[in-house]
Amino acid sequence: MTPSRLTEETQQAIAECVSKAAAALGLRTGPIHAELRVNEQGPWMLEIAGRSIGGLCSTILEFGSGMCLEELILRHAIGEEVAMLEREEQAAGVMMIPIPGAGILKGVHGVEEALAVPLITGVEITAKLNNQLIPLPEGASYLGFIFARGASPVEVEAAIRQSHQRLSFEIRRSIPLLNTGGIR
Repeated sequence: MTPSRLTEETQQAIAECVSKAAAALGLRTGPIHAELRVNEQGPWMLEIAGRSIGGLCSTILEFGSGMCLEELILRHAIGEEVAMLEREEQAAGVMMIPIPGAGILKGVHGVEEALAVPLITGVEITAKLNNQLIPLPEGASYLGFIFARGASPVEVEAAIRQSHQRLSFEIRRSIPLLNTGGIR
């Protein structure tokens, strides 16, 4: 969600945590991708790397007159001035649709209804039918993404949550098979 709905104090604590982690790894210039969890005790670093946002998430960000994040990063890398380019003012958000349970994806329902929610700009289901799903933390992927833009972060978040509620996923439990070496 951008702009963030977190308090200025929490955002500052996150920035300090990321800054310390980046310094510890020797990351000094260029993009940084950091994932954290925040609770009552403050921010906790989960992952940090010298790279941009992965996958489809960066498509929600625009700078200047429609410039995407990747173009901004490339312009910075070749020495062009990018300090004056600001992210568009409109609130934007993306939800990485979590996998609710392990199994085989047999169906996805409600995509058209999810897309019909006001402020929703896209619903991308990236998981493939008839493939194994493994939820976090053991898994490393999502069912897809929901994108939204609007006047405020509160409205955008509400639209994403409403859109997500309209989706349903048919997931069948997988049955583990034992290979006893006899029958093939």
